[in-house]
Amino acid sequence: MRIIRGFLLALHIFVGIGAVAGGLAAILNPVAPLGMAVDSVPGFPFDSFLIPGIILFGLIGIGNLVAAVPVYLKRRWLGYPSGVLGCALMGWIVIQCVMLGSIVALHVIFFCLGAVIACLALAALTAERLWPGTWVADFLTSAGPCRVD
Repeated sequence: MRIIRGFLLALHIFVGIGAVAGGLAAILNPVAPLGMAVDSVPGFPFDSFLIPGIILFGLIGIGNLVAAVPVYLKRRWLGYPSGVLGCALMGWIVIQCVMLGSIVALHVIFFCLGAVIACLALAALTAERLWPGTWVADFLTSAGPCRVD
């Protein structure tokens, strides 16, 4: 469990800091954050990068930094926020690829990071016996109707 927590903590901090920086860039300069003008993205549904920047900053950035806290404090339920944010990161990347109409290496890398976070969260929940699948297994092996003594 210590290895799972270590990887989750590192990934949450890495993704959180990157998303806060990217989101802040889009909030402070919504017309051309980090040199990417809104006009350069054909079919982009927004007039500026302000709304995506707020979502990136708040949900992905601050969310991952907040999710690092229960991981750091070794809370038993740490897998729940980690799983939600891993899936949110994957969803963010898919939506971003659709809006931009392209896929680049960073999209693939961050989608994979989201998948790793989600899988580590599932592993943590399973190890702590907090995943519903473990409840069924516990029921069937201990008090289920098919128990043979």
